[in-house]
This record gives sequence, C-alpha cells and structure tokens, in this order.
Amino acid sequence: MKKILFIFFATVITIANAQNAIPKSATDIAPLLIGENIPNHILKSSDNQDVSISDLIKKKKTVLVFYRGGWCPYCNVHLSALAESEKQILDLGYQIIAISPDAPENLKITEEKDKVKYILLSDSKGELIKTVGLAFEAPENYKSVINVHSNGDNTGFLPVPAVFVVNTDSEIVFEYISPDFKHRITAELLISVLKNLK
Repeated sequence: MKKILFIFFATVITIANAQNAIPKSATDIAPLLIGENIPNHILKSSDNQDVSISDLIKKKKTVLVFYRGGWCPYCNVHLSALAESEKQILDLGYQIIAISPDAPENLKITEEKDKVKYILLSDSKGELIKTVGLAFEAPENYKSVINVHSNGDNTGFLPVPAVFVVNTDSEIVFEYISPDFKHRITAELLISVLKNLK
C-alpha cells in the first residue's frame, strides 16, 4: 500500500512540476493563437501602480508588445521605432502597450531613453508572459542581467519578443512572434497590417 501511495504522489508532483515548467528554449514555446483571448493580470505601471491589462484593452484596440527588457539593444530599437510611428498607430484607432519583466523604475529609464509616450508595464514575475505562452528559460549568461532589472523578481525566464493586435474584447486578431530576438516586425509592416484589419 505504501508503495502505491508513493507512486501516486510522485506522479502528482511530476505532473504539477511539468505544468509549472517553462520551455527550455525560445523555439519550444506554445503561444496563444489568433482567436484566443489575452487573459487578465494585474501588472505594474512605471509609477508602480497596479494596472489591469483587461481594463486597458477594453478602452481601445491595442498593439500589445512583449519585449525582453530595457537592457536589450534590439528591444530599444523596436520600442523607438514604435514611438516614432505612434501617431500613425493612434490615428488608426489603436493604443500601444509594451510589457517586459523589467521592474517599474527600469521602465522609467526605458521611457526616457527610447522617447516612449505609450504605456510600458512591468510583469517582473512573468505571470502574464507565462500565461500568454511566451516565457522560456533564460540562458545562464542573461540571468544576472534580468535579475537586476526585475529587482530580483525574475528567477530566470525571458519572453520571446512578440506583437499581438487585440480587439476590445481581448481577442487576438493578429500576432507576430519571433524566437530569434534579433528579428522584429517593422513599424511599416505593422501599420500595413493595422490598415488591413480596419
């Protein structure tokens, strides 16, 4: 009987750990698909205020950007390009929200550095990033950087850079996800997509 109980508990623990485990590499992620909904989570603004992602999305169609952090030069180039195109995106009826594992005070640095006026949010524990299916295990050489930039909340994950276009019901109507962090959707292509979605 003890042996059967041991096997049962060992199986339950293994299943629970498998569900909490994140993929080992960026190519192993299983992100949400077009037609699925972005789940609600409470994130932090650059002013360290609680923000409901669903409440923000309800207000306006959204270009939802997931990026690795303000320490990543490829992310900074992408965020700057979005900032330069923000007026066109707003004119098409969309808002921009960008989410990273950076702590709120590091979002402020990114806002200034990349001349960002749109919303930056902190998901330093990765709750939304993991639920959306973008989290993967950070390579060892990134762990100290992400730990510092998340104020110790990030214990070793990175998000695959991604852009979701979401309607006011939180439904994904377009997505661009690239496991190669050097490749991002251009602002020009994104604007073209937004025009075609109207």
